[in-house]
Amino acid sequence: MPENKVTFGLKNVHYAPYTVVDGKITFETPIKMPGGIELSLEPRGDMIEFYADDMLFYSASNNQGYDGTLSIANIIEQFAIDALGEQKDETDKVLNELADAKGKPFALLFEFDGDVKATRHVLYNCTANRPTVGSKTKESSAEPNPNELTFVASPLEIDGKLMVKTKTTAETPAAIYDDWYTKVYEKTPAA
Repeated sequence: MPENKVTFGLKNVHYAPYTVVDGKITFETPIKMPGGIELSLEPRGDMIEFYADDMLFYSASNNQGYDGTLSIANIIEQFAIDALGEQKDETDKVLNELADAKGKPFALLFEFDGDVKATRHVLYNCTANRPTVGSKTKESSAEPNPNELTFVASPLEIDGKLMVKTKTTAETPAAIYDDWYTKVYEKTPAA
């Protein structure tokens, strides 16, 4: 199958909270976050440069993941609870943002369409900041107000490897590609 020449669009945004117990990572089932508008990922980590003998003697990249921004139609309630640490009052059914709330890490799954086939991605270790909140008066036409969620996607040790991101390719088997949003992709150990 040929590779994509271009990518465009954003869809199928999901998140999956995870826990680590005794060094074992357990990802929960991905939860759909409808309304993805735009996603940008800026690399984190500086180029390491070492000078000696009056020249650049050694250089290497330092992959610390990404700084991300997700523009989305609305932050779903379950994400606010799972990832941002907000609490839903069981009696009054209001959602409380607490000053001392501790967000929880999650994997972020999404796809970019392509001229041949959509490329599916997973960022394994994300932590989110509180989203922007705003609205404006309706004029002659009503424009929806998107939310902007900033997050950091950093490396996570999975089976001895520091994983940041994984994405499908033109050669990814259908079983893996089709299963992408039912569970977070992790390499199955060889038998």
